[in-house]
Amino acid sequence: MIQIEIEPVWRFKRREDARSLRIMLDFLAEIRATGKIAAAADRAEVSYRHAWNLIEKWSEFFDMPLVVRRQGSGTSLTPFGEKLVWAGQRLEARLRPFLQNLSQELETEINQMLPHGPLVLRVHASHGFAVPRLRELLAREPDIDVDFRYVTNQNSLVSLVHDGCDLAGMHLPQGESRKRAIAASKGWLTPGIHRVIGFVTREVGLMVARGNPLGITAIEHLLDPKVRFVNRDPDSGTRQLFEHLLAQHQLDGTRINGYEQIEHTHAAVAAYVASGMADAAFGVEAAARQFDLDFVRLLTEDYFFVCRKDILEMDAVKRVLKVMRSEEFYAAISQVPGYRVKDAGVIKTIGEVFRRSQ
Repeated sequence: MIQIEIEPVWRFKRREDARSLRIMLDFLAEIRATGKIAAAADRAEVSYRHAWNLIEKWSEFFDMPLVVRRQGSGTSLTPFGEKLVWAGQRLEARLRPFLQNLSQELETEINQMLPHGPLVLRVHASHGFAVPRLRELLAREPDIDVDFRYVTNQNSLVSLVHDGCDLAGMHLPQGESRKRAIAASKGWLTPGIHRVIGFVTREVGLMVARGNPLGITAIEHLLDPKVRFVNRDPDSGTRQLFEHLLAQHQLDGTRINGYEQIEHTHAAVAAYVASGMADAAFGVEAAARQFDLDFVRLLTEDYFFVCRKDILEMDAVKRVLKVMRSEEFYAAISQVPGYRVKDAGVIKTIGEVFRRSQ
C-alpha cells in the first residue's frame, strides 16, 4: 500500500527574493520551548554555527531580529519571532485535517489501481485526538487498508446512511445536553439496521490563557465584552454542542465578542487563544493542553462509531475491533489529556446508547 503525505510550504517574498520558512519555524519553536539555540540545532541535526547563521540570515531578510540572547538567561524570541511561530502553529492546526483528507483521497485513487485490490474499510469521523491514534495503530496492521476521512459529526451519519462509509464517528454529551443532541440526529439511524461501537470519552469546555487572567470559569462569562472569543465553524458537532449550552443557559450568542470569528478544528481555536488573538474558545481539553492553555471543564462527551450491523462479521471490522480492545490502544489514549477509553470495541444497540441519559 502506498501512503501519501502533504505538507504546507511557507514562502516569503521580498522583491525578487523568495524563501521557504519551514525549517526556520521549527528552529524558532524549539528555541521558544527550551530557551537554547543549541537544543534547536541538536534537534535539527546541524551545528550550532549553522543554526545561528540561519537565524541571522532570516533576521536580515525581515530586517527584524528574531531572537535575543541575554547573559545568564539563555535565548528568547523577539515579539516578531513569537508572531512567526504562532502563525505557523495556527496554519498547521487549520490545514492539517484538510490536507489529510486530500492525501487520503489521492491514496485511495492510486491504491485502487494497484494489484492488491480495492480498499477494505471506509471510516468517516470528526477530527479530534483519539481517531488519529486509532489510525496510527491500524497503519501498523498488515493487510488492512482503511480509508479515513475527516468530516463533521452530522455529515458522518449522512455518509453512513447513503453508503458513503462503513464506520461513522459520532459524539454525544453526557447529562442534560444529551437529549437535545440526540434530537439533531433523529431520523438518520434505524435501531434494527444500525449498531454502535464504543470508543472513548473526552472532556469539553473552555480553553483560556495560562493562569486564566480574566477569571473565566463559566459560559456566562463569555458575554463580558472584554472577553475575546473564537468560535468553531457552524457545521461542526462542537459548535452545535456550544449552541445547545447557550440555549440551556438562555444566553444570546450574538452578544459574545468574537462569536462570528471561526476556526475549523479544536487545535486551531486553541492556537488562536495561545497566540493572544483571543481570550477563550470552546473545545476539548487535549487541544488546550497541547498549546499550554488552562482548561475549564463544562461536560463530558461519549465518542463512538455507528455502523450497519451486517458489516460486523467482516474480517476487516473484526480486526479494527481487536485493535480498539488492545492494550496498545489503551496506552495510546492514556497519553491524551482529557480522553479515556470507554467500552472500546464493545457493540451496543442504538437504544442502549441514544435513549440513555448519563
